[in-house]
Amino acid sequence: MEWRVRAIRGATTVSENTVAAIRDAVTELLDEIETHNQIDHEEMISVIFTTTRDLDTIFPAAIARERPNWDNVALLDLQQMHVEGSLERCIRCLIHINTPVSQTEIYHPYLRQAKNLRPDWSLAQLSSSHV
Repeated sequence: MEWRVRAIRGATTVSENTVAAIRDAVTELLDEIETHNQIDHEEMISVIFTTTRDLDTIFPAAIARERPNWDNVALLDLQQMHVEGSLERCIRCLIHINTPVSQTEIYHPYLRQAKNLRPDWSLAQLSSSHV
């Protein structure tokens, strides 16, 4: 078993720019990541969150910081580059973790309207979750 630094990606959207909507979406996304991946919080290196420019009521990292065992994880919030016509009210995360799990075994959740960002992963993960 060889340990490596791996990246877990995920994204979601919110219906409105409110603390409650963002908290709900970030919590759902991180729950999904933790449920489907073998997360040892001691092995988490860092987490980067990005939001589209239309989300500015709370930092996703502030929500993550409230989670059990996330108090010593390096967290960073960034604003995603704006591209005209791109998905609105979107939150993305990128988790760096030390793990023995191969890159192909990592579950990358794309929830709500963010499923459209990586339809290839959404379909593959649906089929593998029924195995």
